[in-house]
Amino acid sequence: MIIPDAKANTLMPIIRQQVKPDSIVYTDTWRSYNVLDVSEFKHHRINHNKLFANKHNHINGIENFWNQAKRHMRKFNGVPKDYFHLFLKECEWRFNNSDPKN
Repeated sequence: MIIPDAKANTLMPIIRQQVKPDSIVYTDTWRSYNVLDVSEFKHHRINHNKLFANKHNHINGIENFWNQAKRHMRKFNGVPKDYFHLFLKECEWRFNNSDPKN
């Protein structure tokens, strides 16, 4: 889902719609996630300045996706805002179907 901004007021309704109450939510230290500390979720932060994973708990999957997506879209020297969602969908498909055997 593409969101207009990363403010807490934008994120919380989406998170509540997608995540069951009492779920454990792992995030980085972005300040908009502070609202999760006083929500119905169990919130754990991964501070990248100190470590990238805590045992099996990490956010490396989404970090990997964004790294690949940005690398792919750089080839186009800018993507029109009206079509960004389509470029992002292509990146999602490439990420989920990256096995050469398939």
